[in-house]
Amino acid sequence: MGRPKSWAVVLFVTGLFTSGWARPSEAQGPDWMDRVDPWVLSTAGKNGSTEFLVFLREQASLQAAAAVTTKEEKGELVTSTLRETAARTQAPVLDELKSLGAEFRPYWIANMIWVRGDLEVVRLMAERPEVLRVSANPTVALKKLPPDPQADGEAPSAIEWGITKTGAPSAWALGFKGSGVVIAGQDTGYDWDHPALKAKYRGWNGSTASHDYNWHDSIHSGGGVCGANSAVPCDDDEHGTHTMGTMVGDDGSTNQIGMAPQAKWIGCRNMDQGNGTPATYSECFQWFVAPTNLAGLNPDPTKAPHVINNSWGCPVSEGCTDPLVLKTVVENARAAGIVVVVSAGNAGSSCSSVNDPPAIYDASFSVGATNSSDGIASFSSRGPVTLDGSNRAKPDISAPGVNVRSSIPGGGYASFDGTSMAGPHVAGHVALLLSAMPQWKGQVDLVEERIRHSAVPLTSGENCGGVPGSQIPNNTFGWGRINALASVSMVDLGIEITDSPDPVVVGGQLTYLVRGSNTGVVTATNVNATVTLSPLVSFVSASTGCTHNTGVVTCSFGSIAKGTFPLKSIVVTVNSGGRSRPRAASRAPSTTSTPGTTRSSSRPSRAAVPT
Repeated sequence: MGRPKSWAVVLFVTGLFTSGWARPSEAQGPDWMDRVDPWVLSTAGKNGSTEFLVFLREQASLQAAAAVTTKEEKGELVTSTLRETAARTQAPVLDELKSLGAEFRPYWIANMIWVRGDLEVVRLMAERPEVLRVSANPTVALKKLPPDPQADGEAPSAIEWGITKTGAPSAWALGFKGSGVVIAGQDTGYDWDHPALKAKYRGWNGSTASHDYNWHDSIHSGGGVCGANSAVPCDDDEHGTHTMGTMVGDDGSTNQIGMAPQAKWIGCRNMDQGNGTPATYSECFQWFVAPTNLAGLNPDPTKAPHVINNSWGCPVSEGCTDPLVLKTVVENARAAGIVVVVSAGNAGSSCSSVNDPPAIYDASFSVGATNSSDGIASFSSRGPVTLDGSNRAKPDISAPGVNVRSSIPGGGYASFDGTSMAGPHVAGHVALLLSAMPQWKGQVDLVEERIRHSAVPLTSGENCGGVPGSQIPNNTFGWGRINALASVSMVDLGIEITDSPDPVVVGGQLTYLVRGSNTGVVTATNVNATVTLSPLVSFVSASTGCTHNTGVVTCSFGSIAKGTFPLKSIVVTVNSGGRSRPRAASRAPSTTSTPGTTRSSSRPSRAAVPT
């Protein structure tokens, strides 16, 4: 979705619906055609054979993954469930494909099979009762003008403007640079030994390289300069290398181009010289959920990344004639505890121009592009999503995507524009946040919520989908431009109240212990806890720093450092029988820290009436 400043991209499609094969009307045609994408019928009739995706009716339920605590456990559960479903339901279909002599490749990331065959194979697949639909999987040529020869000659400018704009260097200063986090990218491939990328590649130990579990090529024919099934990371374009540079790039000298310079990266090539299909995209998602060795064996979900960058889209011209073709794939990757970052697209500036999978999906964290003045890029796609009838608000967030300088194959650098350039800033941001909050690995909802609510709110004069541009979020910027410093600097306050003794007789005294906590990464300042007493008790006394006013006790904790648990006490007299549950809330008004999640809990005491 990115484009170099100096060249244009033109997509063309010919003959998609011009063959002699005409789909009969429902009254005249067989029912099996209703389950086949018209593109499949057209190309099979015209060319004698075509490639397509067979989706089975039964898709695995992954609801149980939401209750699993760790990312590793989520990955194991999701992988085993998906593989079991595919193995159990696909066997009869695969047997028939073998008997027909058709070329096929089964997948489990969604319960589907890639097939190349003639119209008879299409018919036999569509007629099977376990088949839900037969979807298109075409490859469409990508043409571009040659880049400006001077595009690669730009001198480095210390830390690139987009990185600085997000506050990443300030997050680095707090010690959060992405350490312990794995970023994945699926794109045109990656120049793994580029000076800004080599030291960050998970397959490089400083002296030797191992590409098992660190690289996969979903391009099985063609492949340009890389060839097919490349055994080493390779970029047959330059787009992928550029996006990875923005995520992790740093050559140790003047080229500080990446958001998370201590994160590790792994990669998958999903495009052949810029041409992708739903099958190649799905194959990369599958490999990320459970990476394999180079032979495609021994999948290991414990080696899955924490975040995947997807700087690409799948328009109708590339086979996503069904807007839901990748929906299950993306949802299943997210269920495995992986944040799925997706560029929103370059179809702006009209409303409802976020119109390509996977950016349209709720499971995707979709990214618009901003310039150095925090204005929206003219090309950045706007919401809401109307393609699938959802009217879903998009993008979710925005990030720098204009004049972004990063790495390109051969050791060079160039500046590109596009939401393709914005998405990697967000993927790198995820790595910074997870290095600050490692307990959030696999907790996609928490990560996305923090990034949304820590963003710099941006407004516009545009009114898309009936949502005023003055509202936050809006369909131009989403929640705003990412702010890495704010996201790692938010406090996470908690208040817990326990009591003693329990039970207590009427007329006796009860002591509430009010314990504060801060599980965030910075000190919370000016913290106050407000405790509302039960009407069954009357106030007696409280710790220094606490004041009482008509049944409400306010305790000042001052500053609470990360990882500390200061304590205050409140003494009351129990006046009558029942449960005396207090209510508590905390707040941290401060100019140096931003209030984040506040948690409170209390356990009711029981008052016993003497006999």
